[in-house]
Amino acid sequence: MAARPNLPRPIIVKKVVETGHAAHHGGAWKVAYADFVTAMMAFFLLMWLLGATTEKQRKALADYFAPTIVQAKQDTAGSTGLFGGASLVDVDKYPHEAGQTGTKAMTIPRDATGGPREAMGRQSERAKFQQLAKALMREVQAKAELRRLARNIRFTETREGLRIDIVDDADFSMFVLGTNQLTPDASRLFAQIAELVAGIPNQLMIRGHTDAAPWSAKSGTNNWRLSVERAEVTRQYLEYRGIASNRFSRIEGVADREPYVPSNRFDPRNRRISITLGWGVAAED
Repeated sequence: MAARPNLPRPIIVKKVVETGHAAHHGGAWKVAYADFVTAMMAFFLLMWLLGATTEKQRKALADYFAPTIVQAKQDTAGSTGLFGGASLVDVDKYPHEAGQTGTKAMTIPRDATGGPREAMGRQSERAKFQQLAKALMREVQAKAELRRLARNIRFTETREGLRIDIVDDADFSMFVLGTNQLTPDASRLFAQIAELVAGIPNQLMIRGHTDAAPWSAKSGTNNWRLSVERAEVTRQYLEYRGIASNRFSRIEGVADREPYVPSNRFDPRNRRISITLGWGVAAED
């Protein structure tokens, strides 16, 4: 019998196809479930807060968690009546800049350390500011020599406090033109303001404004210097009328950089003095 030739061994290839793990082996559902539980907890906490707090407390909470972006509106600054033709807490579209930004009409955060208690303190102080504004207008209207100047007073609530603007016009100037010398009418008006503000311990900030009228090179001065000098003269006069010197926290001049009438930087209404009665410590009482 003939021998078989040496044949090569057959090669066997075994192909194993692995299927994916079952979906339940992953952890995505756990994350989704945790988010759901967190959302439900926040929802029930909100429902509890709505039922367990008063309207005033809810307003305080809303102020505390308010957004940090405040949109300042421009182009109008009220009329000639009490609070410039509107309520003290209405939207103020005054052309704010620098430290004058912000109004009560928008929900704004208080400060980094604020909270519901501080917000309630602000409400109390806001009422005090409103009373002061009404008292000032009442006194001005009651005096024959001041009655015509009522239209030159503006009230605006800002992030810094209650700002009282005394605005020039074609018939009234607080200072002799081109100088820092108070006119008799302005002296009487500032005396009335000092009488009322003296009874409130809040800090005071004074800012001077001018129009854009140019100065000659030989004059040796400019609108920056004039605005600061007028703010300082106002501070000195208020101190003379009984305001303690340690109540003044800031004196500044901004020349014509914050015009009251942006469309006409030479308008006499751009000349003004801003007296801000700062927020006090009512929240800590």
